[in-house]
Amino acid sequence: MPFNFPILLTWLRVALIPLVVGVFYVPDHFLAPTEKNIAATAVFVIAAVTDWFDGFLARRWNQTSAFGAFLDPVADKLMVAGALLVLVQWDRVNAVIAFIIIGREITISALREWMAQIGASKSVAVSSLGKIKTAAQMVAIPMLLFYGDLFGLIHTEIIGRVLILVAAVLTVWSMFYYLRRAWPLIKEKSEN
Repeated sequence: MPFNFPILLTWLRVALIPLVVGVFYVPDHFLAPTEKNIAATAVFVIAAVTDWFDGFLARRWNQTSAFGAFLDPVADKLMVAGALLVLVQWDRVNAVIAFIIIGREITISALREWMAQIGASKSVAVSSLGKIKTAAQMVAIPMLLFYGDLFGLIHTEIIGRVLILVAAVLTVWSMFYYLRRAWPLIKEKSEN
């Protein structure tokens, strides 16, 4: 297993996931509910920034590796799934929306793994639609973690709920996009 600074940042992101979840279970006499929201949001944003930064540094410093390429999306999916489960627990996200997003991630990860095994991973490479979906959910989740008025102007609950719905729609759309691209190979392999 290679070890370099970009991979260290990815491991840091994995380590931050329990903090996003755990902060909500700290007794109220240690952290008030508003402070929990702020802490969880800050930790999630730091983790999200490491996601961008580790990939940027790995490419810039020519420190990309197969292990890093494996660990990075795993860390992303764990981060999103952990945050969504907390948001469902606190009734900030509908369980159906969380299921759609998490289910799509599992489905597309399995599809990508299978396509890589048959040498056709380029058929399901990340598309611009997938990037827009990721951007919508990476803005929605911290808005829903914060769940209040930001600077007295921005109602994060409303923006977060709209964006998580947009992310869910884009999630389904992008899943069908990837499945449609892979379908000819799936059909061909099932007939053999």
